[in-house]
Amino acid sequence: MLRSVSRPRLLRDFKGNAANFFLNRFGYASSTSRGGRLEGKVALITGGASGLGRAAAYEFIQEGAKVIIADINTQVGPQTALDLGPQANFVYCDVTSEAQVAEAVDFAVAHHGQLDIMYNNAGIPGPSIPPSIADLNLDEFDRVMQINVRGTIAGIKHAARIMVPAKSGSILCTASISGLMGGLGPHPYTVSKFAIPGIVKSAASELCRHGVRINCISPFVVPTPLVMDQMAVFYPGAGREWITEMVNGLGELNGAKCEEVDVARAAVFLASNDAKYVTGHNLVVDGGFTCFKQLRFPIPDQI
Repeated sequence: MLRSVSRPRLLRDFKGNAANFFLNRFGYASSTSRGGRLEGKVALITGGASGLGRAAAYEFIQEGAKVIIADINTQVGPQTALDLGPQANFVYCDVTSEAQVAEAVDFAVAHHGQLDIMYNNAGIPGPSIPPSIADLNLDEFDRVMQINVRGTIAGIKHAARIMVPAKSGSILCTASISGLMGGLGPHPYTVSKFAIPGIVKSAASELCRHGVRINCISPFVVPTPLVMDQMAVFYPGAGREWITEMVNGLGELNGAKCEEVDVARAAVFLASNDAKYVTGHNLVVDGGFTCFKQLRFPIPDQI
């Protein structure tokens, strides 16, 4: 005899299967029982095809948002949108082209009638083996700044074009702990990430008068595909598992490691009404790494 299955059970099974799919394929999963904090919202994520952008797209959708993935990767991007389901669309976008950033914003509005969240996440680290400041290639410096800084400003500009008349919206930007302390990354990347919190504060001084919030997130190093590829050049003889363990071992918070989902959930918080009175803020997700530096005195009985 066939046994009928209730709709709530079917829904639970579907959600469980979706979570298991992303856990197996991408290494993270999200609870779908936390409620829709972004219900009815439309989000545009630059650099959304992989890494932190993809993780944010997944979490946004779990919270009820429709997501536009804007990326230059025309192979991974459409596949990511397909994996994420009907709430996701892909649009080609090179953030060094202001016209393409504007077109991505217009795409979101044309398809969904609104833009509530703009996540300026696209960025590059620069050279895998960083040169000294005396040997710095200024053309390479300009390329990093073009993507990481100018691309972010273009995203803010065109998001504001839509959000200011609507008198609402949340703009997010990906910064880095490399923008809090010197020596944590190549000079071009470090300089670009120091700029992001300043851009956020400058834009907040104007946008807050229109009800639009803008914040940034400074994550600890996460073993995303971009980071892994860069580290593989620096450590050519090491396997990806060894590199992942090395990266995860750099943190200070015992018993935890920084993962893509940690940054994605920080983005959900800042994008949602849970952060309705938070603007101009740099949310640091680093397990305390940048908040202290200890003096390593020798142990007395070892002297």
